[in-house]
Amino acid sequence: MKADVHMHSAFSNDSETRPEDMVEAAIAKGLEIICFTDHYDKDNCDWGEEAIFDAERYFKEMPLLREQYRDQIDIRIGAEIGLQPYLGECYREFEENYPMDFVIGSAHSVQGHDAALKKIYQEHTDQEAYRIYFEEMLEDVQKIKAYDVLGHMDYMVRYSNQGVRSYCCADYMDVIDEILKQVISDGKGIELNTSGLKYGVGFAHPHGGILKRYRELGGEIITVGADGHIPEHVAYDFHLADEILKENGFRFYTVYKERTPEFIKLS
Repeated sequence: MKADVHMHSAFSNDSETRPEDMVEAAIAKGLEIICFTDHYDKDNCDWGEEAIFDAERYFKEMPLLREQYRDQIDIRIGAEIGLQPYLGECYREFEENYPMDFVIGSAHSVQGHDAALKKIYQEHTDQEAYRIYFEEMLEDVQKIKAYDVLGHMDYMVRYSNQGVRSYCCADYMDVIDEILKQVISDGKGIELNTSGLKYGVGFAHPHGGILKRYRELGGEIITVGADGHIPEHVAYDFHLADEILKENGFRFYTVYKERTPEFIKLS
């Protein structure tokens, strides 16, 4: 696996890492392609200021970084947008105004609050919260089209009261099926996000049951990212990524350039 297309820098509200340090880590680990996907999480104000970056500065400075390292690594420039059902028009304007290679759409907020705050788990059982999460994700993908792949689909498990012990993706497959069908119908994809391994969930997001079902439904577009916010987490556990994808029926993984998917055969 030579491409990590989900990573953050100090442009994101939850990282203090210089972009150059993420690039140097990627080069040291032998990567050939990376994509910066800093957070543009409109209306996520749970941590203080709104979790969006300075877009004018970002799209001015990042191309300079790409040029600086052009002989060492292929740097692509994107964003991770925070999905909430009413933000479709906002994100449509965002993608039209800025030249991105790749956009991840991720459901960080559920019922208006960041899942990491665990507020939903104070008011609902883990199982109730998971269903609410997937039902809102379905509404997200029905109403928002300004993304390329759906990020870390079962991210919510990280923050639940009982963690993976309370999670069986088969219990929500009625809703998950509808999400995946919508994603495929729209010509979008999903991502394999290895941060679940980093956080001790026990699997990369999403669970293999979701990956397998996506493939059964005809899904082919799948990107791979470690979701790193510090250099040590670039390409985290990527030695496992090829096998995870193969085990669930994939022969290729995907990278994006100028919002166009490119398919790379698994080794």
